[in-house]
Order: sequence, then structure tokens, then C-alpha cells
Amino acid sequence: MNKFLVKYPLILRRLYPRRWTKMEIPESIYLTFDDGPIPEITPWVLDLLKEYNARATFFCIGDNVKKHPEIFRRILSEGHSVGNHTFNHLDGWKTSTSAYIENVFKAEKAITSEKNEELQTTNYKLQTTRLFRPPYGRIKNSQAQKLANFGYQLVMWDVISWDFDSELTEEECLKNILKNSEEGSIIVFHDSRKAFKNLQKVLPQVLEYYKKKNFSFKSL
Repeated sequence: MNKFLVKYPLILRRLYPRRWTKMEIPESIYLTFDDGPIPEITPWVLDLLKEYNARATFFCIGDNVKKHPEIFRRILSEGHSVGNHTFNHLDGWKTSTSAYIENVFKAEKAITSEKNEELQTTNYKLQTTRLFRPPYGRIKNSQAQKLANFGYQLVMWDVISWDFDSELTEEECLKNILKNSEEGSIIVFHDSRKAFKNLQKVLPQVLEYYKKKNFSFKSL
């Protein structure tokens, strides 16, 4: 995606109306986090969300779920939703459809295994909808169709913060969000090491801003 495209393009919304970019729920914001779980960073996000009684959605890399299952189970136990972000953060445009789907299934196996573990130890309720977000926002129509056939709901975004861009200042990152978000917006953050410089400054301000507007922070 072009770094200047903070707002999801209108033409893509019209071409692919079944891909979620906004939710028609008044006075609500949908925070999402890509690429985790990552030690130190994802727990920091979870601590902050708990402080604001906020729910969010985490699009997880399957390999990171396998490496850090305890953090993944904490996401579930604290009432957040999770989605599939492939096993190896694949670029759909550069990957064959068969290899891409196989990688998604590999991630789903890791995710499902940890979900089942959490079900046995807590009152966590299994999600009925399988959420999927393509890394880089890049996915071929053939890949998207196959995933839809397998019951996945594709989730894009309304606003992307560009928190992972090292050239972007914290102020610019915050402006990206507050200037472009509205009721029902799905906002993309990243619980990754690359994004943490901006995330740790911007996320608390976003939570405080929408708390003062009496918005609810919901999971998908």
C-alpha cells in the first residue's frame, strides 16, 4: 500500500464490499494489531487495553503464536478477538494461490491448537467467525475467493496508522488516526518491535481521546 494512503481507498471499498473496513456501530472504534504476539510489546498493549477496559482484535502470525503461546492465550483470556495473518507474513501478490492457502491453514492450525488449550482452562468462548487480514494488504482475487469458500471473513481497515514507518514522527502517526477515524472505523496498529517507538506514544493518546468522546473500544 502507498504510504500516503492512510484512509482505505474508496474504489477498493466499492470493488470489494464484502471485505470489512468499517463497522456500522455508533460511538465505537475497532482497534486492531498486526504481526504479534511479540514478547514485551504485546503484553504492554494488553496492559494498556485493560487499563481502558478496551477490547481489540489481534491478527497473529502463526509462527509467532507457536513461539509465544502464553502471550497468545493471554490475548484470548482477556476477551480480545484474534485473526489469522498467515504463518510467515506472506505477500499474496508474490505467492502462488496454493502456497498462500497452505500457509494460512498452517497458521490456523497453530491458532486453533492454542484456542483449544485456552478453552480447557478458562471460560473463553470460541469465535464463530474466522477472521483473516492479508499481510501488506496484498491478496489476489483467487486467494480471497478460496479463503471465503473456506469460511474466512477478510478484514482490511478504514485507517492505517503507519506506526511501523521509522520516518514517521509520533505526531504524524497520531494525526493519521485522529484526522481520518470516525464512528465504526477499523484502525490498524502493529504490536511489533519496528512499530513500538510510535505505538508506545500514540496508542495511549488514541485511547484517551476516544474515551473522552465516550466511544467504546470493541473487538471484531
